[in-house]
Amino acid sequence: MILWIILAVIALIIALSGIKIIRPFEKGLVERLGKFRRQAQPGLNFIIPFIERIVKIDMREMVIDVPPQEVITKDNVIVTVDAVIYYEITDAFRVVYNVRDFKIAAIKLAQTNLRNVIGEMELDQTLTSRERINAKLRDVLDEATDKWGVKVTRVEIKKIDPPQDIMDAMSKQMKAERTKRAVILEAEGYKQSEITKAEGDKRSAILKAEGQAEAIKRVAEANKYKLIAEAEGQAIAIVNVFKAIHEGQPTNDLIAIRYLEALKAIANGPANKVFLPFEASSLLSSIGVISELFKEEEKKDSPQKKNKK
Repeated sequence: MILWIILAVIALIIALSGIKIIRPFEKGLVERLGKFRRQAQPGLNFIIPFIERIVKIDMREMVIDVPPQEVITKDNVIVTVDAVIYYEITDAFRVVYNVRDFKIAAIKLAQTNLRNVIGEMELDQTLTSRERINAKLRDVLDEATDKWGVKVTRVEIKKIDPPQDIMDAMSKQMKAERTKRAVILEAEGYKQSEITKAEGDKRSAILKAEGQAEAIKRVAEANKYKLIAEAEGQAIAIVNVFKAIHEGQPTNDLIAIRYLEALKAIANGPANKVFLPFEASSLLSSIGVISELFKEEEKKDSPQKKNKK
């Protein structure tokens, strides 16, 4: 009875060892006596114990960290490059049977191609062309790993470190460039400020000159209007005076007296100078008129004096 129980337990253990479960992201390769037999799909699978074995392959996207390595650029500068590789298995059969250890093979392949790619570029290009390096490495690795049933999805350069002396020189160069740009920008700003200021002064002077010209023009127009108004007023006054004189029929006595009063007013003051008309005929006629007036006055006065006697 005990023997049968032992045999039953052994048979159960053997039967359970033939049950294999494949997860959704895995694929299984079934080998029978060392020869590939079939590919097991996710789910419950049965194999013959001790005769068949199953190899599980993870089909998810995975990453390989490429160790840092020193690479010489085209201009003979040694840089340390660190990269990572993202890949996914497309054919479980080939990744098992076409390459012994895919990860080691991918690392060595990436290191070799990093030397080739960066060796064709100068230092400045390596520091500014990471996308180009990534794309070129991805194409090379993807082509090389295709026969292994693997697709390289991305290659990323984590860092590129030049030697310390090169970094110090680059830092000084960058500082000098920034100082140069700052000086240029400051000079451009000062230049623009001076140009704007000059344009403002020019515009101000133009506006001021235009304002003065307009003021002079308006003052001239006002003076012109004033002189015209005064001339018109004087003309009207002269006409009125002339008309009044003729309508009043003044005597010679009145004209002579007014003439003398006018001369007195003109000659009034010690600093005044009187200029008589240059024409002799006019001067003589005026004096003759005055003398005739005085003679007439004397004739009128002489009879009155005789009567008194």
